[in-house]
Amino acid sequence: MAVSLREVQDGDLTDFFAHSNDPHAVRMAAFTADDPSDRARFDAHWARSRRDPAVVMRTITDGTSEAIGHVAVFGPPEEREVTYWIGREHWGRGVATAALRQLLEVVPERPIHARAATDNGGSIRVLEKCGFVVAGHERGFANARGEEIDEVVLTLTH
Repeated sequence: MAVSLREVQDGDLTDFFAHSNDPHAVRMAAFTADDPSDRARFDAHWARSRRDPAVVMRTITDGTSEAIGHVAVFGPPEEREVTYWIGREHWGRGVATAALRQLLEVVPERPIHARAATDNGGSIRVLEKCGFVVAGHERGFANARGEEIDEVVLTLTH
């Protein structure tokens, strides 16, 4: 599937909110907001992120005006991290890999880090296809699962 990135628009937030409330996707992502259904908190988070010049975020589209996901790099130098979320109806089509590759062309700083729940094989494969390598393992509290879980820490250095 051909995807493109564009600046985040106000209208995209409705789609992002819907994506972030898909129960299956929330469980896979694991490290989510305390309450993904809290729209006011969601909007406040996105407003802060969109104002922060250190955050590079893009809406993922499939050539239409529909937002099928988002991808971003955030954090201070040496701790830059990627994040992405794809609407579940678009999983398994190469959307995340294509979008992340495009974003990495826009953001030249390295290293860039990523994290994924150890059992989120799809996300780990996306990161590895984009050149990230496993740098370690940690445990962290996953709001979506209500417990500490194992996570993989990956790094892109080139």
